Amino acid sequence: MSDIREDVRKKYAAAISARSGHACCGGRSGCGTGSGGGCDAITGGNYFPEDLPDLLQNMEIPTFGCGNPTAIASLRPGETVLDLGSGAGLDVLLAAVKVGPTGRVYGLDMTEEMLSEAERNRRRAGLENVTFLKGHMEEIPLPDESVDLVISNCVVNLSPDKDRVLAEVFRVLRRGGRVAISDVVLLRALPPAVHRSVAAWTGCIAGALSAEEFERKIRRAGFDDGDVRVTKVYSFSPEEARELFPDLSPEELPMVDGAAGSALVTARKGTGGAPS
Repeated sequence: MSDIREDVRKKYAAAISARSGHACCGGRSGCGTGSGGGCDAITGGNYFPEDLPDLLQNMEIPTFGCGNPTAIASLRPGETVLDLGSGAGLDVLLAAVKVGPTGRVYGLDMTEEMLSEAERNRRRAGLENVTFLKGHMEEIPLPDESVDLVISNCVVNLSPDKDRVLAEVFRVLRRGGRVAISDVVLLRALPPAVHRSVAAWTGCIAGALSAEEFERKIRRAGFDDGDVRVTKVYSFSPEEARELFPDLSPEELPMVDGAAGSALVTARKGTGGAPS
């Protein structure tokens, strides 16, 4: 797990330092405009300027996600929210506006460069109900039953230990708490060569689960009402595939076209507590 984690960290650090590039789920997509190539297939159409609150209208915040989890989260004033893999902070800031000054939003990321950029964006937005934390989603640095909602945007697929991630999410959620995740899911099985590709891992394809396996893991972690709904299928031309997955051979590149898509993942922690 440490090798994959370090590969992901390096790619995100390079992407945010360049304010572009191709980290997980694409490159720079300030408010969903995308940055050309295969990235638009994943990041495009997730955010639009008219959806942003006034205080974020003039801020161009890079996002490397595959959806917009705050749009499905039904955020309420006063809630405490955790964003796994918070990146440059867009989803955190959107959530912070919705929960208001009586709420609190934590952004968790392992990449120092991302955390620095996110903190700069927080200061520019003038939001005081936000805290960014450095750490890993397999070991969330928050107490048991301390948050009402966990969101994430194209990050859970990057962990080689998804059961541990979901167990940690279950642990930090209060009883009755919710999960609202945008993530990549596989639509068909991929050959072993793709799963061994570093670029396919950091590009969110090789580590993705099928929708059925994601639902099984959610139930196994103890959640109720788990649902995984595919919203977009990724189609790449040969040129786009080469750009996103440079270490795949010409014979392997067609294997990623149409093999994955974006999904909305929701679940609820019941009032009964820990899973049996």
